[in-house]
Amino acid sequence: MPASPARQKARRQAVPDSAYPRLLLAWYDRHRRALPWRALPGQAADPYRVWLSEIMLQQTTVKAVGPYFEKFLARWPSVAALGRASQDDVLRMWAGLGYYSRARNLFACAVAVSRDHGGAFPDTEVGLRALPGIGPYTAAAIAAIAFGRHCMPVDGNIERVVSRLFATEDALPQAKPKISQLALTLAGEARAGDSAQALMDLGATICTPKKPACALCPLNEDCAARARGDQETFPRKAPKVTGKLRRGAAFVVTRGDELLVRTRAEKGLLGGMTEVPGSDWIAGQDDTIARQQAPALPGVARWQRKPGLVNHVFTHFPLELVVYTAAVPARSRAPDGMRFVKIATLQHEALPNLMRKVIAHGLGDGKPIRR
Repeated sequence: MPASPARQKARRQAVPDSAYPRLLLAWYDRHRRALPWRALPGQAADPYRVWLSEIMLQQTTVKAVGPYFEKFLARWPSVAALGRASQDDVLRMWAGLGYYSRARNLFACAVAVSRDHGGAFPDTEVGLRALPGIGPYTAAAIAAIAFGRHCMPVDGNIERVVSRLFATEDALPQAKPKISQLALTLAGEARAGDSAQALMDLGATICTPKKPACALCPLNEDCAARARGDQETFPRKAPKVTGKLRRGAAFVVTRGDELLVRTRAEKGLLGGMTEVPGSDWIAGQDDTIARQQAPALPGVARWQRKPGLVNHVFTHFPLELVVYTAAVPARSRAPDGMRFVKIATLQHEALPNLMRKVIAHGLGDGKPIRR
């Protein structure tokens, strides 16, 4: 049973907040997760592995990141090796992981570290934040985990633990500064990186969004939300605003065993990725207008509309695509800015998940494209 408010207040007087880091670290030493980017006990963290994992983990689960991390590390075992790669190769390796601006920033950061810092990451938050793609959270994570700086990165797991521990009533995102201040009180002076990873693990395995295992938490006797019995209501969140449905068309064109594709503009959504030709994506899109944006291809008398739709959800809006198909003669040339590629080699293209779904739907075999 949770401690009563009176008992909890008495315990807080007996166990000061300064004991939190000790309690957390003792728990972490027994229950830490084994992750491919995490240094073993007693070993120094590798800044390259920490940075690579933190960029990949932004808005992505540990389970999804694992295989990609291993692939990247095998292909580019150091930041210098990654800095010598091409952005196209990086995007191809990243394909399927989503939020593709991270891949472009990853490459730009590797180039900057190699060129401007002799292949060594800066060891302070300020120095790290000057690098491409590294914001406040990532800078704090690298500084704490890789270099032992006394700071606390606050991700979704840590937000949840801290907001429950202190019963923070302010709603996110406005509560972020307050939660960050409270989170820093949980960081041990000597083991800042382990403190951060302890809170991450606590949120991922014990203080979960639903049905938290409070009885197993090392801070359970001091948790204000648990004492009240409303821990699942934290963190408080402002109502989510969902973007309007956007609609469009995608055109799957084959030339024998080849598929017509193009590369998206460098900047913007899915920048630099490979796609089949398509219309604009706008709310209230009319099918007739969308079809008029088909690529100009001699020999295509009519487009065949595939039954059904391809649905995809981006961060800020849902998308619904109609798919049209056509086959062109063997000698047909690709329109300007487009190219034909072998269908059998599509796994080597930087295809986002949306395009994988579109192509599978358009080709009619329903088989996902291998990665």
